[in-house]
Amino acid sequence: MTRPTPRESITLMTGYHSPQIDVDVRLNTNESPEPPPGGFAEAVAEQVLAIDWNRYPDRSATKLRARIGANYGLPGEQVFVANGSNEVLQTLLLTFAGPGRTSAVFEPTYALHSHLSRVTGTTLVEGERANDFSIDLAEVERVMIEHRPDVLFLCSPNNPTGIVDAPATIRAVLDMVTATGGLLCVDEAYGQFSDFSAVDLLGNDTPLVVSRTYSKTWAMAAVRLGYLLAPDWIVTELEKVVLPYHLDAMTQVAGTVALDHLDAMTARVARLVEERGRLMARLADLPLDVWPSGANFILIRPTCRDGNAVWQGLVDRSVLVRNCATWPRLDGCLRITIGTPEEDDRLLAALTEVLT
Repeated sequence: MTRPTPRESITLMTGYHSPQIDVDVRLNTNESPEPPPGGFAEAVAEQVLAIDWNRYPDRSATKLRARIGANYGLPGEQVFVANGSNEVLQTLLLTFAGPGRTSAVFEPTYALHSHLSRVTGTTLVEGERANDFSIDLAEVERVMIEHRPDVLFLCSPNNPTGIVDAPATIRAVLDMVTATGGLLCVDEAYGQFSDFSAVDLLGNDTPLVVSRTYSKTWAMAAVRLGYLLAPDWIVTELEKVVLPYHLDAMTQVAGTVALDHLDAMTARVARLVEERGRLMARLADLPLDVWPSGANFILIRPTCRDGNAVWQGLVDRSVLVRNCATWPRLDGCLRITIGTPEEDDRLLAALTEVLT
């Protein structure tokens, strides 16, 4: 039998993976260390009982989109929802990029922007960040002049470095993208952990989209729900591309109920930001390079031992962090998700043993 073959570009590709290992302390995937607040699961269960299982879900997710939009002072028509921000980004590329078009990223940054570009047949252009991993506007200008990308990605706070782009930087990039007829996507998966959001720059004539997720700040990684805020004409185009009834009824219920617990989410984020500060202060006392972070994770690089050996030493002590050695320019780097104080103390103790 002759087997069917995938596209050549797919054959050459490696998938996006975050390896999981059975450990006591898991700090490698930037999940919330806390579950949703009390009463959330019960409220979801109550509404799930009322679902008409023999009927399709609301194709437009009207109630969920309206509730998300209201949280930002926007109408539901400016909200697009999908199965995690990954599907949001994939739909964006299928709509505004794809074969014969170009996307641009600035490394090191979130690997899915590149991966999804390749999956959708988009030509990928990779620029570089400055030495401190901030956005280099001269490099952005070079990429814009040479390649005129149809979609340009910024990630702020940036994953895996934690760097937050300054408002003036995002405005400058947006001006460049606007001048060439492109689209700027600011990925704010960790946006609630920082002080500035590109949502403030949205306008109906502005080629800007801001993507966010329920996985991190809403403590709902299991649900797989993401959304995008954009001018209504962009959302209209995305709805032409996404599969019919792509967002099931239970996901819509969970996402809507979560918005009844905004105060709990805000308090949880505040606790994690405080814990981030404590952990960074403790890490500064160890032989490590530590980058400033506006997210729920911290990027480090051991200065006295090989990063791979440190990662393995932590695993041997039942603590798992993300080994970033294969990411561009991050040889020897490890990314640590902010956990509970108890989990972080366990990490610090293990890290101290490994480094001394």
